[in-house]
Amino acid sequence: LVELCVMIDAFRRSSASRITAVIPYYGYARQDRKDKPRVPISAKLVANLLGAAGANRVLTMDLHKAQIQGFFDIPVDHLFAAPVIIKYLSTLDESDLTLVSPDAGGAERARAYAKRLGADLAIIDKRRSDDGTAEVMNVVGQVGGRVCIIQDDIVDTAGTLCNAAHALADAGARRVLACAVHGVLSGTALERIEQSPLEELIVTNTIPLEEAHTQSDKLRVLSVAGLLGKAIQSIHEETSVSSLFV
Repeated sequence: LVELCVMIDAFRRSSASRITAVIPYYGYARQDRKDKPRVPISAKLVANLLGAAGANRVLTMDLHKAQIQGFFDIPVDHLFAAPVIIKYLSTLDESDLTLVSPDAGGAERARAYAKRLGADLAIIDKRRSDDGTAEVMNVVGQVGGRVCIIQDDIVDTAGTLCNAAHALADAGARRVLACAVHGVLSGTALERIEQSPLEELIVTNTIPLEEAHTQSDKLRVLSVAGLLGKAIQSIHEETSVSSLFV
């Protein structure tokens, strides 16, 4: 982040006519509100830093919350990796697909994928047990005998993802796959995925992955370079970028 701000400042001091910050993964997007006392709103802070450094425009992909665009005082082009991921999912040649949201908050996003694929929708309702000692995963929707695809925007530690995969397998899913835009895969995430019922995790290359991750048979990385390239070209030529917001 500091390196990016330093580069922006250098371009501004070199009289660049326009500076666009291309940030495929906006890393502080999950800190978008005060969910407890004495915590920062880092997503807003980073937006302020980029504007103060001299950026005229930001190009990013699949923000954790679309409202983060409002944190900026400069134009934000918010792209979606859905066309790239859906194009791959459509090659699975399965007629009994069910898109699954791993929590209630992601239901709208999973519903959009399901609509584009002509698939069913299921939601995992995650709750604490009555005594508060364990997490109970209730599957809302028909998944028995079906090919289930868990859809999320970010996979970090993969804890929620793998718990969802186990819940779907226990509910009788025939195959369990997952797709996400940003593969953070921190800590022991890859180990969890390898030991889970997940057949495949599909992510994009918004974040460079470690070599160990790319060698995993369960991980498939799709490129969003073409999508970003079209957006950059449209910005440079001052033509409409809105056709890419699908």
